[in-house]
Amino acid sequence: MILAAALPLGFLAVFFVWPVAAIIRLGFTGGGVGAVLADADTWDLVVFTLGQAAASTLVALVAGLPVAFLLARCALPGTGFVRAAILVPFVLPTVVVGLAFRSLLPDGGVAAIVLANAFFNVAVVARTVAGLWSHVDRRAEDAARALGASRLRTFTSITLPALTPAIGSAAAVVFLFCATSFGVVLLLGGARHRTLETEIYLRTVELLDLPGAAALSLLQLAAVVAALVAGAVARRRRETSMRLRGRAETARRPVGGEWAVVAVAYAVVALLLVPIGSLVLRSLSTKDGWGLDGYRALAGTGYRGSLQVSGVDAAINSVRVATDATLLALLLGVVASVVLVTLGRARSRLVEAMDTALMLPLGVSAVTVGFGYLITLDALPGDLRTSAALVPLAQALVVTPLVIRMVLPVLRSIDDRLRQAAATLGASPWRVWREVDIPLAGRSFLAATAFAYVVALGEFGATSFLVRPDTATLPVVIGRLVSRPGELNNQMAYAACTLLMLVTVAIVMLVDCLRVGSVGEF
Repeated sequence: MILAAALPLGFLAVFFVWPVAAIIRLGFTGGGVGAVLADADTWDLVVFTLGQAAASTLVALVAGLPVAFLLARCALPGTGFVRAAILVPFVLPTVVVGLAFRSLLPDGGVAAIVLANAFFNVAVVARTVAGLWSHVDRRAEDAARALGASRLRTFTSITLPALTPAIGSAAAVVFLFCATSFGVVLLLGGARHRTLETEIYLRTVELLDLPGAAALSLLQLAAVVAALVAGAVARRRRETSMRLRGRAETARRPVGGEWAVVAVAYAVVALLLVPIGSLVLRSLSTKDGWGLDGYRALAGTGYRGSLQVSGVDAAINSVRVATDATLLALLLGVVASVVLVTLGRARSRLVEAMDTALMLPLGVSAVTVGFGYLITLDALPGDLRTSAALVPLAQALVVTPLVIRMVLPVLRSIDDRLRQAAATLGASPWRVWREVDIPLAGRSFLAATAFAYVVALGEFGATSFLVRPDTATLPVVIGRLVSRPGELNNQMAYAACTLLMLVTVAIVMLVDCLRVGSVGEF
């Protein structure tokens, strides 16, 4: 079992710990930290990064709480559609969302960035809070109402305090995602509005200021660690609260003023669909009216050869890279999950430490990790920095924690007596795995594979750093098309976004139909 644990932990050490440690070292030894900290522009970046993240988090909370009420407390037709609909924005590629909001708000700016980041994260708030809200006992609320308390006072005095752990956990996660947002800020902020994430990219790719980029990465890491600690504290409070509440409360039909909250929830869902619909319409709009010019142009390289690969070739590259990354992530994630389940209670501290370590890539910017690859991986045989295998490796690092989070709870829920009975009857460990675990957890494996594939297909941050121009993926091509002049390039970008979105939606619907785990819950 120790040898099996060495596979995911070794991958984590080489492709995460080493690159991030190299960035920290470069930041301190390259003379960048002092200069960056003394620059007033740096603190403007910090303020804007944290400010837009805080504003986005607030908008996501306001929009997500009514949806959480609908999912947790209402027995109404169509809640399954709502659950799937709010999840779609969360897994859409960042460039798709950025371009969708660009079609709605052509001038971009702070408002566009905040709304786009909130659009991504409504699902995080809704599903996280709904998970706890369904465990809150209604009897205390009903008693308060019977004693004459208004619905608002009942909510603020009884329900809201009970939900605070989940709201705090969701807010920490959303803040983390918004503070490290890359594609959205790059497309909507332009040169006027930059965050630490986009500034790291600018200094690395365009200015070649590696020490300065490393110093900014240190500031970003500090913010990320703070958000992770806050989220961990909130999650522990949430788990304690849920143990105290007992089993989930059965949803019921809304009454009285609850219908107003339901109406707001459905309005939020409708608003979430507006950018998606706008993107589809924009892909069909041409200067001569409606048409498929953008889709046809994907067979070429854009206006005056803006790309080194055609849109079709980029799509093929995306499929190939996402397939490789998903297979690797599935291998690493399943092996890690089996190790964590097998060690179990006998080594609880070791299990907890390993589980936490494997989740670390979720808390560090993909741009930062990609930057780390550029300054470290030349030391490995064959100089992976120029290898086509580098992008799948980077994407697998991002996807593996998601696979673990979907597979591990299901494996832990399997009654260990079934494994023991099979072993007693003479079954080898491999046969126990084949005859017991795979049949019971097979649907979770399929759901994890589909969800991992979606995330890898749309990954933009690390891929934009590492991919070669002649092997660009579809998200990278979209980013390049929108940054170059020409109406044809814009039409191609919108068409490519629509195709990528349709594939994402189809896979998300498949995952939701499997009804294994809560993909959007954190």
